[in-house]
Amino acid sequence: MKWKWMALVSALVLFLGACGTDAVEDFTYTDHRGDEISKEDLDGTPWIATFVFTNCETVCPPMTFNLADLQGEIEAAGLTDYKIVAFSVDPKADTPEKIQEYLSYYPIPDESKWHVLTGYSQDEIAEFATDNFKTLVKNDPNSNQVIHGTSFYLVDQEGAVVGNYDGYENVPTGEIIEAIKELEE
Repeated sequence: MKWKWMALVSALVLFLGACGTDAVEDFTYTDHRGDEISKEDLDGTPWIATFVFTNCETVCPPMTFNLADLQGEIEAAGLTDYKIVAFSVDPKADTPEKIQEYLSYYPIPDESKWHVLTGYSQDEIAEFATDNFKTLVKNDPNSNQVIHGTSFYLVDQEGAVVGNYDGYENVPTGEIIEAIKELEE
């Protein structure tokens, strides 16, 4: 019984932490175009963040489809001031060229809004994910897969995480769009 309480408290701390207003730490990584993208480049613009990798055999393909669909709905709502930032959780394998090929399989409405980032170590992205988004990134010791969260995070113009949404099965598209509209006001 004691372990159930510990698990519940741990899950609650992770959930509440991800909805806080702590600013994402500074970073400079390489995107799928080979360009360096920093947190400073994103300042002044809301962005949706997530964690994926190109060799993923489970959650990443539906998450990437969902992100493309979400972008279509954002565009249909007339919103234009936003970015989509995905951090690769398999940076050793995910080169800019491999990420570009991966993205070509998805119906992305406006790829110019996307930055799929790589160019760091596995340990660095695991620590970055935990420290900034309160999410897990961990190599699976039994395969070539990486265990990671399936959330979409809304980051405001100042770089603070202000929303944590399901990015895998039940994406609350309307809620995310309303939150972006509120940030623009």
